[in-house]
Amino acid sequence: MEPLPPSTPILDAPPWIDLRQYDQSWFDRGRPGWYILFWWLVQSIAFPLSLHNAHRFRCWLLRCFGGKIGNKVTIRPTARFTYPWKVEIGDYTWIGDDVIFYSLDTIKIGTQSVISQKSYLCTGSHNNQDQAFGLIVKPIIIGNGVWIAADCFIAPGVQIGANTVIGARSSVFSNIPHAQVAWGTPCRPHHQRIMNYEL
Repeated sequence: MEPLPPSTPILDAPPWIDLRQYDQSWFDRGRPGWYILFWWLVQSIAFPLSLHNAHRFRCWLLRCFGGKIGNKVTIRPTARFTYPWKVEIGDYTWIGDDVIFYSLDTIKIGTQSVISQKSYLCTGSHNNQDQAFGLIVKPIIIGNGVWIAADCFIAPGVQIGANTVIGARSSVFSNIPHAQVAWGTPCRPHHQRIMNYEL
């Protein structure tokens, strides 16, 4: 379809999508509906009411619901996990306050990584060329030793290489190689990450 002339009133323009056709019946959430609601209820009560340093309890709870959580993982009480059975977190990794794991597909995070506060890991999107606005889900993989700084958005299908730093408030829509310092919207590598082991 041709774009409308600028003079066309916004609300008079015909929509190109028809949300009545939306269908996600093919999507597998991994658990029955009652189980998912039970998890959301447990998380909404147990996470906020747990002590700030009760990381072992929150890790145990995620494991009870199918999450693959490594040793001595730090998870803040305001972090949220849509489907924990689709989440894998490696040893000694930190998950900050208000981090959201929108885990419609698999989210894998390596060891010794940091996901800072208010970051959003999003495995779901929609096809903007589909009249029915079809659902798209793709996994996110984050390597060992990665630091995702505060308030970042990680898009579906993204892979971030080991030991890379993603600067604060970046939006990552494509893969980032290992050992890079990257930032921006869209996020791009700017220089190699070099460690000073004498500090």
